[in-house]
Amino acid sequence: MMEKLIEENPAAAEWLPENKPDGSGIGANYVDAFLKPLNCELEDEVRLACKRRGLKITVSVGDRKGEAILRRIEHGPDVQAILRAALTEAFGQAGATCELADGNIRLEY
Repeated sequence: MMEKLIEENPAAAEWLPENKPDGSGIGANYVDAFLKPLNCELEDEVRLACKRRGLKITVSVGDRKGEAILRRIEHGPDVQAILRAALTEAFGQAGATCELADGNIRLEY
């Protein structure tokens, strides 16, 4: 099992709905800004890709994929909590774990 620490995008916070409302209810602009640094190459040339399309987040860790829906009713109204829950579920499906703490994203795969 490999581990990778990725810095959160500090500029993502300016896209939070309380700063720039986007009308999506899930903070779509914040989610997009947050996911941007998660598109990178990990050790051992394993590719990490994360994207949002509508309410669905898709993650790829190498050749393993996972998906999750951004669920406002279950995990909201805090868009950060909605995103955390979706990332946990998506990375779990891809056989990885994702922890968000102290401005970093800790990934085990």
